[in-house]
Amino acid sequence: MSTPSAHWFARLSIALINSTWRWSQSARSALGTLLGDLLWWVVVSRRRVTLTNLRLCFPSLGEQQRISIARECFRNIARSGLDHSVLWRAHRSDLERYIRVEGIEHLHAAAGRPLILIAPHFVGLDAGGIRFNTLMRGISIYSTQTNPVWDEWLLKGRRRFNEPVLVARQGADIRAVIRNVREGLPLYYLPDMDLGAANSIFVPFFGVSAATIPMVPRIARIAHAQVMMTVTEMTPEGYVLHFEAPWQDFPGESIEADTERMNHEIERWVLKMPSQYLWTHRRFKTQPEGKAGVYGRAARASVER
Repeated sequence: MSTPSAHWFARLSIALINSTWRWSQSARSALGTLLGDLLWWVVVSRRRVTLTNLRLCFPSLGEQQRISIARECFRNIARSGLDHSVLWRAHRSDLERYIRVEGIEHLHAAAGRPLILIAPHFVGLDAGGIRFNTLMRGISIYSTQTNPVWDEWLLKGRRRFNEPVLVARQGADIRAVIRNVREGLPLYYLPDMDLGAANSIFVPFFGVSAATIPMVPRIARIAHAQVMMTVTEMTPEGYVLHFEAPWQDFPGESIEADTERMNHEIERWVLKMPSQYLWTHRRFKTQPEGKAGVYGRAARASVER
């Protein structure tokens, strides 16, 4: 439940973020490193979730290697939070330089047909979303924040350009989303969250059973939509929004196979930049019936062994 003290803390945090708007990127990155290291020691629950995820997904790595990835992940998350001062306040022309685009030819080639852009949870997610909005109008499904101060701030920033259609995940009318996709609005979709057992299927993510909403293949079938990866990479200077060519032979033989393929495509990008993936979320919170959870104390101890 959101409280007055939580509202106050959110306003203070937003003021800190906004104060870095005209800083150099190196200065924001340095502050992000300091804040990330502080969060590493203070937010113990997320540190444990992050390390559990990395142990499950990268069992062949040494523990110190996983800790190194995890600490860098916290620093990247902190830096990306500060970078919102640029995303939410900079002029359009400055944003176009700050967030470079690679593979724009794939987006142009896909024009004229329904399109789903798969945008996994990397730290540059909002940077990629706002840069995409400078290119064309789209639709996206978002999770409402429990704190209304954060929620209002995020929504206002995400609506800066081209009046995107933003649909709250809670109570979302999926039929309306599909109708918009059919009518030509690209869907900027975040597919890699554990939203519970309802409507999910279990497919591997780095070999671990992960509850995954199979919305991408279902919408692709109904709307006859193309599907392409749209991943945002954090760089020392800013960000790069990558568009890849639309997938061939998709959708395929089954919803399960298509959803597993989607997870494998996300894995490919995670391997390229492991410390930029949001390992802090409980990706494996929901487990198949009869299987123990992975985030409890006993489960963590088992994973650590």
